[in-house]
Amino acid sequence: MSAVARPAPKRFPIRLDLKRGAVDMTHGSGGRAMAQLIEELFVHHLDNELLRQGNDQACFQVSEGRMVMSTDGHVISPLFFPGGDIGSLAVHGTVNDVAMSGARPLYLSAGFILEEGFPLADLQRIVVSMAKAASAAGVSVVTGDTKVVERGKGDGIFITTTGVGVVPPGVEVSGDRARPGDAVLVSGSLGDHGVTIMSSRENLEFETTLQSDSAALNGLVDDMIAACPGIRCLRDPTRGGLATTLNELAGQSGVGMRLREDAIPVKPAVTAACELLGLDPLYVANEGKLVCICDPADAELLLAVMQAHPRGQDAAMIGEVVADEHGFVQMDTSFGGSRMLDWLTGEQLPRIC
Repeated sequence: MSAVARPAPKRFPIRLDLKRGAVDMTHGSGGRAMAQLIEELFVHHLDNELLRQGNDQACFQVSEGRMVMSTDGHVISPLFFPGGDIGSLAVHGTVNDVAMSGARPLYLSAGFILEEGFPLADLQRIVVSMAKAASAAGVSVVTGDTKVVERGKGDGIFITTTGVGVVPPGVEVSGDRARPGDAVLVSGSLGDHGVTIMSSRENLEFETTLQSDSAALNGLVDDMIAACPGIRCLRDPTRGGLATTLNELAGQSGVGMRLREDAIPVKPAVTAACELLGLDPLYVANEGKLVCICDPADAELLLAVMQAHPRGQDAAMIGEVVADEHGFVQMDTSFGGSRMLDWLTGEQLPRIC
């Protein structure tokens, strides 16, 4: 059953107790309690014209171009962390996946799996955060679903979001378009999100406050596409970090990559935390950064555009694409040697998104 789709009564005898109440099994039963939860919490905070129609789907007009669709599940622990929470992350993650095709994200759906006993106050906080993140990104949550599982059979809340967008005519961004000689750019410092989550999870304290970089990047991508419609590849380095992302792109395009360690932006606090935790920042997840591969003739222009945007102030050119039939990603180290950056093996940080 759709969480925002069935017409619900406009009035209920007793309003939800959003301060002291908790999710119970009736909130997923499809009856009056579920309708009240949808109306007084989800629709109230995520309100928009399409959601308000109360159908089992959202029907909308789209502009000329190719449609893009992406979906992402969010199981992060802890649910609230410095710089965000599972609600804003659920919006940012899917908006960014759609934007990495060069598309303009338009609409989202949201599916909630709630555990019996989850505080309604925390649920409201998450939904409000989603609403703020969607508004800031210029997208609307237009349909969704709610399910409730028994106490002990979930972990509070899981969220799945699906996004749709439109790629403007003339834009061809794809992971298989990198060519030898192309420049490799990143939009800012790496590892902020993953290290913040691990620090919050383990109650670690550092001299410098760490904060997740979770953010919607579609505004930055819009500026980049406007300046250079011929961008080859865009990708957000989430799970597996920069190293794994570049291995993905190298494999898709049948090329290699050569990076310069000294050019890769990593905050000192992240470097210190990674050393303490035994992590490599190049494999740590990000939720508000992107990798761009472009023609070398466009690199300086794109770098300037990125640095002029709030989400790209620390953008840097970190290497180049090379001819390599093996698809290796290598890095010239700050000590004068060379290091192979292979795919992530195992799981450095589980449940970071």
